[in-house]
Amino acid sequence: MKLIFPRKVCGSLSILSAIREKIDSLHPKERELAAFVLEQPQEAAQLNITELARRAGSSSSSVSRFCRTFHFRSFPEFKRKLAAELAGQAAPMQYQDIVAGNPLPDIVSAITANHLRSLSDTTQLLDLDQLRQAIVALHRASRIDLYGVATSGLVAQDFWSKLIRIGKAAASFSDPHMQLTSAASLTSRDVAVGISYSGETTATIHSLKCASEQGAVTISITRLGTNPLAALADIRLFTSSAEAGMRRGDMASRMAALHVVDILFTGLVSEHFGEYVPRLERSFQTVRKYTGKEERNPR
Repeated sequence: MKLIFPRKVCGSLSILSAIREKIDSLHPKERELAAFVLEQPQEAAQLNITELARRAGSSSSSVSRFCRTFHFRSFPEFKRKLAAELAGQAAPMQYQDIVAGNPLPDIVSAITANHLRSLSDTTQLLDLDQLRQAIVALHRASRIDLYGVATSGLVAQDFWSKLIRIGKAAASFSDPHMQLTSAASLTSRDVAVGISYSGETTATIHSLKCASEQGAVTISITRLGTNPLAALADIRLFTSSAEAGMRRGDMASRMAALHVVDILFTGLVSEHFGEYVPRLERSFQTVRKYTGKEERNPR
């Protein structure tokens, strides 16, 4: 039987970053509301729904729809999370893009800052309930399909390399035809994981949809906000969505997705320590047995 999990809102959200990222794709009335929240976040966190709608030239129904767009169940919850974010907000740090002729020390500092910001923002976005449900699904799965294209394909490959070390029957696919071919053979005992920063990669969307039609539990890893891939998934995990300008190589977004994968893997092994750690040890010792001496003493 297919496992169906209730969908919950994200935990402590990087709300302003998410709104900034998605504002151009919102409906006109929601866009006006988003602009007001970005310009006056402290005030928005104090107003009731009627007052906010009036100040933003919107309506109460648009405010409610706006909250659902960003995965909040209600306006009061949005207001509480926004107020909490503002209360704990440090000095803003923007992602730094590639600059012509930048000195090497500045490049080192910029990329380090970008990665640290990406990991920190993603940590705030993670919903512990969704993470636990993903871990349960992965543990129970007879087979795990991982779908990702380009940079997301590298993340899928990394996850695959971890899962096989603990004896999980897993496979990673980046070719669209092979993704669909594999998805078509899944069952209700299996899990499919779709990875796409934008959540709009056509091949990954089709593959996750096909997997869902076969009864498999589906997990998405995407940036925060409405997107087709997350809409298809039973379990939705979000990464930082504030990488504006940093699209040359998908650096920060790749680090964010790898961060989620590492958390899933560590959580899986930790919760089933007695089962998976011996497999990890056996994998390590086997590799060491057949390659260790040769690598230490090449002939």
